[in-house]
Amino acid sequence: MTLEYDDVRNLPLPDLSLQLLRSLDDEPNFNTIVQSFKQRGGYGDPRPRDLDMMLARLSDAWAWLEAQALIGPSVKTTSGGWYRLTAAGAEVASDDNALAKVWAADRLAGDLDPTLSSARSNFALGDYETASFAAMKAVEVEVRKVAGLPNDLLGTKLMRKAFSPTDGVLRDPEAEGGEQQATADLFAGAIGAYKNPASHRAVQFDDPMEAAEVIQLADLLMRIVKRAAARQHPEPAVFTSRPPTPAQSS
Repeated sequence: MTLEYDDVRNLPLPDLSLQLLRSLDDEPNFNTIVQSFKQRGGYGDPRPRDLDMMLARLSDAWAWLEAQALIGPSVKTTSGGWYRLTAAGAEVASDDNALAKVWAADRLAGDLDPTLSSARSNFALGDYETASFAAMKAVEVEVRKVAGLPNDLLGTKLMRKAFSPTDGVLRDPEAEGGEQQATADLFAGAIGAYKNPASHRAVQFDDPMEAAEVIQLADLLMRIVKRAAARQHPEPAVFTSRPPTPAQSS
């Protein structure tokens, strides 16, 4: 083990986990790691008083690595607590820049609008440009469908027409004029910045975090569109029948 006591005590869990990852060989065993940590130091040296706490932190770090799919069960030795570095784990262990992929994937760990499935798939494959384009293309398609606008209306023009404070089908009539305009600007700006450029020239989305945030932005825009659709087609009121009152039945 190359971890220092103070690191185990004080590092934030993700940082400690990554240090642990870089100390592992290709087929690590957690029980061996624990025993090695217990027995470090010279013969007869007193054990640290907080050894149990440090071992618990190592266990937390191991669990973090599993949760991030940086380590997984061994395919060579299937019993006895043996693990292996996954492909992602090996990449992160050897390349500090690869860690950005881990943080970016965390951003997309929750539920996303189903229409963004293509964007999410391309993101997982590392094709960040296509993922960003697919996310904003999905927004464009959904806005056109909900607003009932023609197929030849594209990009920023489509957004400004759909959310126009004057007559936009998707505008919120209860919002004041400045807020309606801001919403139109939000949609037009998002499409103009992240969908249209990829339609006309190669955009180098080499930052996975930026791509993840574009997909998150698309998810937010989808929520706004869904609220607009709900205003157009409100759920009918549901009435339950009640037994007649004595006055009604007499």
